[in-house]
Amino acid sequence: MPSSVLTPSRRSFLRMAGLAATLPVITEGHLALAAMQRPSQKSTFPKLPHTTDPNAVMINANENPLGPCPEALAAITAIAKYGGRYDATGCQDELSALLSKEYGVSSDSLFIYAGSSEPLQYTALAFTSPTKSYVCANPTYESGYGAAAGGGAKVIQLPLTKTYAHDVKAMVAADPNAGLIYICNPNNPTGTLTPKEDILWALEHKPKDSILVVDEAYIHIAGDPKELSVMDQVAAGKDLIILRTFSKIYGMAGIRCGVAVGRPDLLARMMLYGMNPLPVTGVAAACASLQQPELVPTRRKIIADTRNATFAWLDSKGYKYVPSVSNCFMIDTGRPGREVMAAMQKHDVYIGRVWPIWPNSVRITVGTPAEMAKFQTAFEQVMSTPA
Repeated sequence: MPSSVLTPSRRSFLRMAGLAATLPVITEGHLALAAMQRPSQKSTFPKLPHTTDPNAVMINANENPLGPCPEALAAITAIAKYGGRYDATGCQDELSALLSKEYGVSSDSLFIYAGSSEPLQYTALAFTSPTKSYVCANPTYESGYGAAAGGGAKVIQLPLTKTYAHDVKAMVAADPNAGLIYICNPNNPTGTLTPKEDILWALEHKPKDSILVVDEAYIHIAGDPKELSVMDQVAAGKDLIILRTFSKIYGMAGIRCGVAVGRPDLLARMMLYGMNPLPVTGVAAACASLQQPELVPTRRKIIADTRNATFAWLDSKGYKYVPSVSNCFMIDTGRPGREVMAAMQKHDVYIGRVWPIWPNSVRITVGTPAEMAKFQTAFEQVMSTPA
């Protein structure tokens, strides 16, 4: 483990801070809205997705329609009166202690953010440069490689394997000067897993001066994180940063809380790009959620049951899709995906988005059973109409 922490000069600090200020933090919500809008509607900075129709089915942003658990809602209500202070109750220290115990790492090996898109972009800025590339799958979540490209780094995108896993051997071999290798597991948008042993192989064989960033935003939905995650490699001091969020299984996308886990010296480099105060409501809700032992397995089953029922319907109709273990999946429309998105909007069903490598496929979020029933009705009508 490195014995020193990066200590930049005032000049380099101001340069990095200036770069971060020019690159807004783009979340899943912003990307979903951008896909909803026509080009003439787009603003210079995307707003969060919304619709004025209360009956609309919003299955386009990988949100959890279950929302926060009752205990989290109670915690938000209780702490709201202290919202005039940054952290009057010390709830951030409480959350840090809970996460440290949950992950089996020291408290200085994690840093709490308002979601996981923020630390993803900060890792991209901290560990890539015009001479250090960003390596990722294609398709995968765009926020990180967008930040890397904005910072002048070369972005190398490699296709998924035939089983829709990350091709870790190709990624490791892509560039001996890679700065960051990004693995989203389960992957967004496909909802598919890369085996743990593949990630461990990549960690051992990656270029010497690079780091591995494993985005585990959806890992609780796929299965038991203790079996799927490489979190134990953080405690072992490896060149690794793991991202988690409370937006997905915990239903807190609009409340914002996430965490980056890694060696203290690696986290120190990320912190140079932003250390914003956290919303106390999000921190309190996260604390309450972590203390509900049945919350994750119960919600995992709810999402899986709805997802599998949707797959059974797709199979019965002969539609093609990528089998997923997450709360999203890709469906092959057999025609330009953006046309299908526009047609579905006419039925008040919002899906999306499309990745350039798969122009005839659209990502679908798993909603409630009622929402997926409306999706099925609308999708069948759209697909029965000639392109």
